[in-house]
Amino acid sequence: MLKPSIVRSVMPLFILLVAILCSACGSGASNQQANTGTPAASSPAASQPSNTAPKAKLNLNTASETDFLTIPGMTKRMVHEFMEYRPYQSIQQFRREMGKYVSSAMIADYEKYVYVPISENDSDAATLQQIHGLDASEAEELIKGRPYPSRDAFLAKLSTKVSADELAVAKTYLK
Repeated sequence: MLKPSIVRSVMPLFILLVAILCSACGSGASNQQANTGTPAASSPAASQPSNTAPKAKLNLNTASETDFLTIPGMTKRMVHEFMEYRPYQSIQQFRREMGKYVSSAMIADYEKYVYVPISENDSDAATLQQIHGLDASEAEELIKGRPYPSRDAFLAKLSTKVSADELAVAKTYLK
């Protein structure tokens, strides 16, 4: 049993901690974006209300520990796991490796914030679908159009499937 004097001295700190936690647990609805049903965000800016423009994510092959720790709920242990399996060649590889440590639901949450770099002539459909606004059939169409003679040729084809804002973000996802 705790002494009343200890409870009185700790109670204000406990109340402050609860208030901080409650304020950090907003609805999260403002961060939601549609990319095959998953939201996208990049950093602390993700807590601001979103507009219709897609947001860039963190590159799994180049992001730093500090970058990864901006992901809500991220732990140093998971950052270590993210970095241990570099370089990622596909989002499927990321899912498979992280599936050793966390549930598929947790992996889907991570994918709101990270991406595997895309190679216009080599990436699989799932990896291409990291591009906001691109669905499975459109990713397959892009694959059927290979090989692309240049990045510009790929981007020209992609521009027929996504908005200008989505295309701008997609450019940052290319290797």
